[in-house]
Amino acid sequence: QVQLVESGGGLAQPGGSLRLSCSISALTTEYYAIGWFRQAPGKEREAVACIGSSDGDTNYADSVKDRFIISRDNTKKMVYLQMNSLKPEDTATYYCARGYTGSYRLMLRHEYDYWGRGTQVTVSS
Repeated sequence: QVQLVESGGGLAQPGGSLRLSCSISALTTEYYAIGWFRQAPGKEREAVACIGSSDGDTNYADSVKDRFIISRDNTKKMVYLQMNSLKPEDTATYYCARGYTGSYRLMLRHEYDYWGRGTQVTVSS
């Protein structure tokens, strides 16, 4: 059984930083892409970033490019999302998910099979 658990959410000021963590319980985590998604109240869940399985290629939504960094440590079965220069519009529940394949290009919800329960990020002064 595959389980993903997010942590690290909280309250940040505009311009501040937060680091989200995703812990993955699975024997073969390293073979799959891991993505971060977010969902704000009243909005659709959207992809934020994806990291591939092999050499760590990454892909970002335009809205977070140059501000967020996704990384992974397969030995620890962890994936991280470093969020810098936070904006109020980054406020959302953030989810990590496991992709069906190892491709770093997975940016659609239906390309993921296992999901965490989410962690809340609020950006406000």
